[in-house]
Amino acid sequence: MRIDKWLSSVNVVKRRTIAQDMVKSGVVFINGIKAKPSREVRVGDIITIEYLSGPKKIEVLKIPTTKTVPKSAKDEYFKELSK
Repeated sequence: MRIDKWLSSVNVVKRRTIAQDMVKSGVVFINGIKAKPSREVRVGDIITIEYLSGPKKIEVLKIPTTKTVPKSAKDEYFKELSK
């Protein structure tokens, strides 16, 4: 699954267009490498998002099979790592 699609599907960001803008702006990294919008996400990848308030690191635990997942189930798909 594409990085922009994954970020919106598992409720890290609200909309896919926001996720696309974040990736194009160069604030999303996968395993320490700047991500492109078409970059595929795999289980075990470490995604870092550089927010103004500081970086947020998350580990991919699962790839969703549907367009969106319920907010109550988002903990199954990623784990937030300590800063």
